[in-house]
Amino acid sequence: MDTALLLSSIVGIGIAAQWLAWYLKQPSILFLLVIGIIIGPVLGYLDPDLLLGELLFPLISLGVAIILFEGSLTLEIDEIKQHGTVVRMLVSVGVLITITVVALSTYFLFDVDPIIALLFGSLVCVTGPTVIVPLLKSVRPNKTIANILRWEGIIIDPIGAIAVVLVYEYIISGGEASSLLLFAKIVVLSSVLGLLGAYVLAFLMRRHMIPEFLRNVFTLAFVLALFSISNHLEHESGLLTVTVLGIALANWPKFPRDTILEFNESLTLLLVSVLFIVLAARVELDSLLSVGIKGLVLLGIIMFVARPLSVWVSSIGSSLKTNEKLMISWIGPRGIVAAAISSLFAIRLQEYDIAGVELLVPLVFMVIIGTVMIQGLGAKSVAKLLGVREPATNGILIVGSNPVALLVATSLKDQGFDVIVAHNNYSNIARARMSGLRTYFGNPVSEHASHHLDLIGIGRLFAMSTDRELNTLSEIHYRHEFGEQRLFRLKFSDEKVKNERDDKQSSFQSQWLFGKDVTYTKLASMLSKKARIKITNLTDSYSFAQYKADNKQFVPLYTIDKDGKLHVITDKFDNQIPIDCKLVALVVDDEVQPKPVDVTAKQEQARAIADASFDEHLKAPRRRKEIDMSKKS
Repeated sequence: MDTALLLSSIVGIGIAAQWLAWYLKQPSILFLLVIGIIIGPVLGYLDPDLLLGELLFPLISLGVAIILFEGSLTLEIDEIKQHGTVVRMLVSVGVLITITVVALSTYFLFDVDPIIALLFGSLVCVTGPTVIVPLLKSVRPNKTIANILRWEGIIIDPIGAIAVVLVYEYIISGGEASSLLLFAKIVVLSSVLGLLGAYVLAFLMRRHMIPEFLRNVFTLAFVLALFSISNHLEHESGLLTVTVLGIALANWPKFPRDTILEFNESLTLLLVSVLFIVLAARVELDSLLSVGIKGLVLLGIIMFVARPLSVWVSSIGSSLKTNEKLMISWIGPRGIVAAAISSLFAIRLQEYDIAGVELLVPLVFMVIIGTVMIQGLGAKSVAKLLGVREPATNGILIVGSNPVALLVATSLKDQGFDVIVAHNNYSNIARARMSGLRTYFGNPVSEHASHHLDLIGIGRLFAMSTDRELNTLSEIHYRHEFGEQRLFRLKFSDEKVKNERDDKQSSFQSQWLFGKDVTYTKLASMLSKKARIKITNLTDSYSFAQYKADNKQFVPLYTIDKDGKLHVITDKFDNQIPIDCKLVALVVDDEVQPKPVDVTAKQEQARAIADASFDEHLKAPRRRKEIDMSKKS
């Protein structure tokens, strides 16, 4: 066996699975687990225990430590308070309800030790953003549901990890009253080491004692060293230590968390890709099938009892409708934390004589595969049945914050479309935010935007920045996310339509916003002439031809059909707009002209002018006399 070839193959297959998940917009965990099971127990190509030997356990431990640190580094205490009562309840009361229901069900169905049932309940209470976000993009639930599910997944990831680690630490401390002192010792030691480590790392960063190019790798080495020191001082305390370290740093003032996160997320992606294939390859098919009917019953309880109960209790007093609660109850797939930690703990707990340890991995993998497949495949149908699915991703991401971009963004928002204005000009973004627009301050094609720019419900790109390179990069960056037909770009005066030769050389051509002859300069010039947004309903009695006759200087921007769908005017516009739609255009009002009148009206007007002139003639001497009197006085 060529060990190097096998290891590199695992890395390559793992990254390929991540790419496939990105391309299909599905949770990557499903592909990784299925691939691991196929090349492991099914085909027998990969035996992790034989391949890695004694290194298997340390490598899994270090990998899980990094995953837990990265997850806890995202847990900002203030963030929990900002996302509504329902989210706060779901990540607190909801978690307790889920753990309790699942633990009791596991205990009575499988007759395992109560502490193992509690550990399993803690493991499967976590959803996670890596499985939730792809589902939301595919299902397109309404904004209320999407926001609740997204923030629940982000916040519950580290909270669930803390619950799991605490239960595990209690198990290894002995689990008896006499061992509570050891459990307390582990918690205190981990807390002190984690907080002390956070202070040291933050101090070094804030005093610029670590150069920029070493920050990421220094943090990685620091985390691994602290994990190992903690384990050396007290057996199995390292996981809790790095979790405390991450939470402390996430809430430490002015700690450069974002730059550390970017590196850690890339490293975590690689670790997850390799770990999940290795862990899935260790699963024995017999043990997976051994859970049988009881396992399916437990899966049903998790999906149809524990999840709905936690959602209903957490939404007491909220404005959520019944169909929205049902949709939130349906979407609750389990993810990375559950699979990684369960496999690690199953290995570590083998030396303890506890009933049910051998069921941890097969039960967790069954829940992950079951929830991801059933909820993932059925979510669209359920959302459509409940009437909570958005008809299309009609939202618009506008790159640019100049006056033209903000005018278009405001008009779209006023018509009921979800709009995000993204740019790195702080004053313009602040102005957009003050006008009620959703904004993202920063580079919209950066790694930070990939993780923090909420694109759920957004389906189009308007590249309208005065930075032309940013417009081009935005088209490239969001090409897969939205599709080529939903990318639009504002032209500048010196940008010409590609000739036939260029078209043959390129498979992609920009769609120019608002017509082939419309440029940023033209729109800005119209704004300087006090142009305004004009909304007109085109009907049988008032066609586009009549509209053109009444408005001499205008640029059609977009139309909205009777079903509320947005149709953007582009360079392919043929100067024809159908009836039964709403036309939104930028219009410069013509100078006020005398209205056409008939002959009778002209005669009446002439008579009125003559009468007024006669009155003025009579009043003139008296007015001159009054002026003379005032001068004398």
